[in-house]
Amino acid sequence: MKNIKNELQNIIIGDGSIGSTSQLKKVQNFLRRNEKTSLRSKEQKHFKSEEKVNLINFALTEDLFYSAEISEDKFISAGAEQRVYYYDDFHVIKINDSIFYESWFDYFNSLLIHNYFFKSSAYELLGFKVINEILYAVIKQEFIKSTEITDLTVVKQFLSYNLFENNRNHDYVNRDLGILLEDLHDENVLSKDGILYFIDTIFYLTPEFFSENY
Repeated sequence: MKNIKNELQNIIIGDGSIGSTSQLKKVQNFLRRNEKTSLRSKEQKHFKSEEKVNLINFALTEDLFYSAEISEDKFISAGAEQRVYYYDDFHVIKINDSIFYESWFDYFNSLLIHNYFFKSSAYELLGFKVINEILYAVIKQEFIKSTEITDLTVVKQFLSYNLFENNRNHDYVNRDLGILLEDLHDENVLSKDGILYFIDTIFYLTPEFFSENY
C-alpha cells in the first residue's frame, strides 16, 4: 500500500508527464503552481472564479481550447456535473464544469487518480470550451456498452478487496491512502461481460494523503 501511495503522490505532487495523461498533467501542473501562489479565499466561489480566469489564459497561451463543434445531435445523457456526447464508434466526449469540486485543481487531481486506478476507462483531455460563459473541460473516454445490470454488491466487494471501505451510500474511503471515492451508483459503474468498468468517478484527497513525503 505504501508503494501505491508513493506512486500516487508522485503523480499528484511530481512534475513529470505520464504517457497519454500528459495533457492532463500539464494542466494539473499549472493549477498546482497557481494554487501555491494563491491563498484560497474564505469565499470559495471567489477563489474558483479567479482560478477560472487563470485557467482560460493558460489554455489560450497553450492552445488548449477545443475548437470542434459539439453537436447536440450526438447528445447521450447529462448529469449534474457533465454532459456526454458520441465522439466516434469507440469513444464518447464529456464536458465537465468541475461543479462537484472546490477547485479545478481538485478536479484534475481526480482525473489523474482515476487514470491510475482504472486504465481501461482512462480519461484523455481534448481541451477546454466556453459555453454560455461557463468553462468546461472536454474529456474523451472509451465508450463502454454494458451487457448486464451492475450489481452494486459486487462493486462493494471489489472495492473492499482493494481496501476502499463503504462509509455511506455509494461513497468509499481508503484510509491508508487518504482518498475518498464517491457517487458509485450503477450509472457510474458499468458491467460488460462480467467485468466492472468505472466510467465516472469522483476522487477527493484528504490531508492524510500528504502525510508522508513521496
